[in-house]
Amino acid sequence: MAITASLVKELRERTGSGMMECKKALVECDGDIEAAVELMRKSGAARADKKAGRVAADGAIKAIVTEDGKSAAILEINSETDFVAKDDNFQSFAESVLQAVLDHKPASVEELSSLSLASGITVEEARQALIDKVGENIQVRRFEIIESEQGVALYLHGSRIGVLVDSSAEIDMARNIAMHIAAVNPQFVDESSIPAEFIEKEKGILAAQAQDSGKPAEIIEKMIQGRLNKFLAEVTLVGQPFVKDPDQTVGKLLSNEGASISGFIRYEVGEGIEKKVEDFAAEVASQLGN
Repeated sequence: MAITASLVKELRERTGSGMMECKKALVECDGDIEAAVELMRKSGAARADKKAGRVAADGAIKAIVTEDGKSAAILEINSETDFVAKDDNFQSFAESVLQAVLDHKPASVEELSSLSLASGITVEEARQALIDKVGENIQVRRFEIIESEQGVALYLHGSRIGVLVDSSAEIDMARNIAMHIAAVNPQFVDESSIPAEFIEKEKGILAAQAQDSGKPAEIIEKMIQGRLNKFLAEVTLVGQPFVKDPDQTVGKLLSNEGASISGFIRYEVGEGIEKKVEDFAAEVASQLGN
């Protein structure tokens, strides 16, 4: 069968691959475009596997709240570079995966990977196809879902930081607190939400520091408690000075409005991922040797 320019064009549009690669696949499949798509998916999956070991520490945070404000989802998808993270294909994939999280509420990333998207293919199949198209390792890293009886506020700082806040506060205040969380990064809502072992560990550190002061035991105990109180205010949301009005704490702001925070989720792109630093010349040499 003759391989026409229109066939090649259609295959390029469906796969996002190069012209010569599309033409080669069509020749191998005797012009059968469906068979060519399948062949290219198989070869694309092989290339995706080869890229799987590369560190994906960039990417995007996506979040969504239902119209009634009672359900929300937040998602991190990683790429190797910021350039790919801004690509329309990457953004479209991330949005479709986020919607699948909200609609189906999977229990794990593994379960999410097997869900079907609106396009009819699974999340994993779409991920493999995206890797083939953009040439980078893409990873669906994590997600969380909030089901609230009060309401959920959302704040996105570009695509780098996302925050969901479960709160009884009116929506504008809740969004301002979400913005505060994005900027200041508290670890806990309040002291009651801090694990006992976390506090004991910090007390041990402060005690070791205070012993070197040479002061009497009762003074040392007061020093430890004072420093501990200061530390707890720094790591808890309610103890922190509100970023838009540092003269009052977030806790005081909430108290004045008769509102409360039940919990929050803060995601930042790449947090906790160790980026691999390589010598560029060595990397090029290693690729030429493959």
